[in-house]
Amino acid sequence: MIYKRSSALFSEAKKYIPGGVNSPVRAFKSVGGTPIFVKEAKGAYLYDEDDNRLIDYIASWGPLILGHAYEPVINAVVDKAKKGTSFGMPTEIETELARLAVSMVPNIDKIRFVNSGTEACMSAVRLARGYTGKDKIIKFAGCYHGHSDSFLIQAGSGAVTFGSPNSPGVTQGTAKDTLLANYNDLASVEALVSANSKEIAAVIIEPVAGNMGCIIPSDDFIQGLRLLCTQNDILLIFDEVMTGFRLGKGGAQEALAIDADIMCFGKVIGGGLPVGAFAANNEIMSYLAPDGPVYQAGTLSGNPLAMSAGLAMLTELNNKPEVFESLANKTAYLHDGLEQALLEKKIPYQINRYGSMISVHFTDEPVINFETSAKGNNDTFKKYFHGMLDQGIYLPPSAFESYFLNDALSYEDLDATIRAVEQLSL
Repeated sequence: MIYKRSSALFSEAKKYIPGGVNSPVRAFKSVGGTPIFVKEAKGAYLYDEDDNRLIDYIASWGPLILGHAYEPVINAVVDKAKKGTSFGMPTEIETELARLAVSMVPNIDKIRFVNSGTEACMSAVRLARGYTGKDKIIKFAGCYHGHSDSFLIQAGSGAVTFGSPNSPGVTQGTAKDTLLANYNDLASVEALVSANSKEIAAVIIEPVAGNMGCIIPSDDFIQGLRLLCTQNDILLIFDEVMTGFRLGKGGAQEALAIDADIMCFGKVIGGGLPVGAFAANNEIMSYLAPDGPVYQAGTLSGNPLAMSAGLAMLTELNNKPEVFESLANKTAYLHDGLEQALLEKKIPYQINRYGSMISVHFTDEPVINFETSAKGNNDTFKKYFHGMLDQGIYLPPSAFESYFLNDALSYEDLDATIRAVEQLSL
């Protein structure tokens, strides 16, 4: 495929935008080559500025679970935009979306809307600290919760050490209150809890991780984590920005049968517009301003365009719960096809899948956490990514990202994807 116009647009963008992009993974740094500039999209397909058609496996990194330009969502946004885009005042549609979200997700009474997943996670941690009166949090290596300072922390030298900043601009003072554990390793969490007795406000986790590929929690790990938090008066925060309203109506809580204390949402809940949310029971949410002392605010929070898109999207999912089974079946079909195609290549690989999330790792070791994900052969991944792109298949341009299937994908699209893998020389 030819990407002449995308290349020219990227060169122009770099003159005015850092790295030519407004989110780093878009720059193709980990795979090389020129980013694709999209002109429009419909259903399962992207159309770039060079008029190439691409089968899409990122769905705007998750929100477009029913496909691009889904008509009920588009109509809702257009109708609402004609009446004004933002007021900085309450609107009825905020309550409508809140009521629907609370009815779909187990274990929550109230929800607060914000403008991004980063805001949601940042606010959830602040709420947890305000509610518990404790300062420290535990996060897991490889889990991404947005670019708030508290989350940009890399592992220390051992299980009970503090983390250290992995981005300039994050202070050591901030880093000292973030402790790093290993995903799927309950003992690493127990060691941190033991070494920081009565100091930990919350544990935050992607219940099914999507930022080191798709990583599934073991039953012992996720159930043990819930029990450990309960026993030590620590709040368990599920970052469901990716998994919320994707793994089922009730998200990962429902799928895993685990009740978290605070949930964070984004992506699907906004129907493709910028949005985030965090939710909990009445007691915890009562600590949030204006009812309580924990302050959080946002000028565009709950704006009518995002609320209308989210309401249309969640209404569709609530009325058509069979979509989750449809997506899971399509993802399983793709998994089987990729398995057969890659088996013929006689190279090491692993495929992880949960619901409509899936990832391919070029390693001979099961991928269960960040350490094992990082052992994947990135040179092979680059060949895989560009080989698929050349055949009109758009995959995440990073070995550390999950695919997100959308229900507009047909079995013909899945077959075309599998045939493309068969054609690769890896």
